[in-house]
Amino acid sequence: MSAGLHKTVVMVGMMGAGKTAVGTAVSRLLRVPFVDSDAEIEEASNLRIAEIFERHGEEFFRLKETQVLARLLDGPPSILSTGGGAWLSAQNRDLVRERGIAVWLRAELEVLWARVRHKSTRPLLRTANPKGTLKALCEAREPAYALADLTVCSKSDLSVEQMATRVVEALAGRPDVLERRRA
Repeated sequence: MSAGLHKTVVMVGMMGAGKTAVGTAVSRLLRVPFVDSDAEIEEASNLRIAEIFERHGEEFFRLKETQVLARLLDGPPSILSTGGGAWLSAQNRDLVRERGIAVWLRAELEVLWARVRHKSTRPLLRTANPKGTLKALCEAREPAYALADLTVCSKSDLSVEQMATRVVEALAGRPDVLERRRA
């Protein structure tokens, strides 16, 4: 089966939830483009995300993130992976609600920690207690993530492909987003 995507599917959730990996796999399953908002921000600024945070601060980064998100949502329907903090902005949530659909990849703290603990590219985890910081971020952000249109739970025993299948199954219940066609 091939699919007709009517709206951009915006992957939201914590760092380590699998937004990029699962989003890429979903795009392959649906045969639609995959876009990573962080990569788009880096390309537009000629700086890595960590460098943007260091040089200009989080507020500047969030402004650029909103600008890039708006531009991408105006483009053709795709699977769009966002940074972990993108969905926290009411302005960004409104943009997604108007032009796309949000899918929260929900993962438990231990799953997230196992995935991010060895990565040095996470500016928000550059603290004395990175796991404690991750826990605090989860607790602070989950109420906003719960506002997403769909929730798909990420489990450590599921492959990226299995998670992608779960996302496609969740989208299949939304004919305004995904039109299934026989190949």
